[in-house]
Amino acid sequence: MIRVPQVRVVDEDGAQLGVMPTGEALRLAQDRGYDLVEVAPTASPPVVKLLDFGQYKYELAKREKEAKRRSRSVEFKEIRLKPKIGTGDFDTKVNRAIQFLEDGDRIKVTVQFRGRELTHPEIGRNLLAKFTDRVKDHGVLERAPLLEGRAMHIVIASSHKPKTREPGAAAPAATPQAAGSTPEAAPAAPARMDTMPEAAPAAPAEPAAPAPTGE
Repeated sequence: MIRVPQVRVVDEDGAQLGVMPTGEALRLAQDRGYDLVEVAPTASPPVVKLLDFGQYKYELAKREKEAKRRSRSVEFKEIRLKPKIGTGDFDTKVNRAIQFLEDGDRIKVTVQFRGRELTHPEIGRNLLAKFTDRVKDHGVLERAPLLEGRAMHIVIASSHKPKTREPGAAAPAATPQAAGSTPEAAPAAPARMDTMPEAAPAAPAEPAAPAPTGE
């Protein structure tokens, strides 16, 4: 229940209707077949909009889900080398590693020893040092060469920011707020006014419902 005496009203098309008594705004919304949704409760006076509350919650959840889909966490990639790798294959591995690093991912570069190759670990260290030097413009060595069993590996962290899955895509729309009102942080979920306000603000407003979680 909203207990403020006046609200700033925005209609279903986004047009401002000005400040009016909360009861009048509620009747207007009911007459037009909409809910009265509080979209900027901390503004003075609070901003409300004529909306289909169920549809509004659905759109919020959809935007959250889209934001998560567009986001991209740092991944861990692995590049495997052989002690006797040829120049062409080595260059190919380096180029692949650079692509991963440019995407913002971390990479683990592993040299796998077989048979008597393990008696010459310096070959692996030299190979990994050469690899690190080739990608130094795109990443920094995070872990020095470490021999574990028959494999020696290093970890390289990217010096680039992680790329999104859809580069250049627009950011998700912000929670609606009436033009001309004082910019304030919108609540996690809007409050719906479906009852008449009380005459006097005898008690604080009830907290808004928690925001729907995107699936």
